[in-house]
Amino acid sequence: MDEFKENLTYLLHYPGISWNTILQCLKMDSTLLSSPNTLNKSVFPSLTAIQTEHIIEQIRQYEKNDIHVISIFDKNYPSLLKEIYQPPWALFVKGNLSLLETQSKLAVVGSRQATQYGKKAIRVIFPELLEKGVVIVSGLAAGIDTLAHEFAMKNGGNTIAVIAGGLYHIYPKENSDLAREMMATQLVVSEYPPDTTPLRWHFPARNRIISGMSNGTFIIEAKRKSGSLITANYAVNEGREVFSLPGSIFNPYSLGSNDLIRQGAKLVMSSEDILEELRL
Repeated sequence: MDEFKENLTYLLHYPGISWNTILQCLKMDSTLLSSPNTLNKSVFPSLTAIQTEHIIEQIRQYEKNDIHVISIFDKNYPSLLKEIYQPPWALFVKGNLSLLETQSKLAVVGSRQATQYGKKAIRVIFPELLEKGVVIVSGLAAGIDTLAHEFAMKNGGNTIAVIAGGLYHIYPKENSDLAREMMATQLVVSEYPPDTTPLRWHFPARNRIISGMSNGTFIIEAKRKSGSLITANYAVNEGREVFSLPGSIFNPYSLGSNDLIRQGAKLVMSSEDILEELRL
């Protein structure tokens, strides 16, 4: 890790650091070649020498744990993600880094209480997407997210999980085994240092990354008040395609996805409805 990236990574470990604070640091010193001690005096005067050494030691351990830090200035940082409002300054990733550079990515999100209808839709729609090399991006949450990751892996496809919190704190815990498998064969991504405990606001924040690195977002079952709709809104604001699975008017888990169609999202009845928009 070069000195610039090491110091940027160091900044990201400071408790309560904000996107704008790092921007100000870059404006003060665009090379970030100031030592951590110099940075502390100018930006973090309350940080003790012991805390500084602890952060530096954490960063040194990442290579041993096969954790990579990809800064927004690196060539393999996802190009689409750079286009969003306040893109992450860096991504902490573990797994198959080449998946970041694939051209066709589809965000897939939906209800944590997936119904048989949602499960069947994945089984019917996903195979041709995977055959065309579309990488499935989701959030490792229970329900649709989990099913999307698992189906992709079991059927010869590739998938990326964008998580809230850090790589050492998988949430929900029930998906720890899935996360480990993905770290070995697929890719798990976070904008937070690995030892970060997930907080409530991390979940909606990570949704901008799920949609931001993807060519389009596919909503499979969502209530009217749903985190999936936050992801869809990010996609709209970023000028990306939004796809939605229609559902019964009597199913509360389809009301949000039906609303999206009414608002202009593309109704999906087959894989072709997605592939023709992604031009695959």
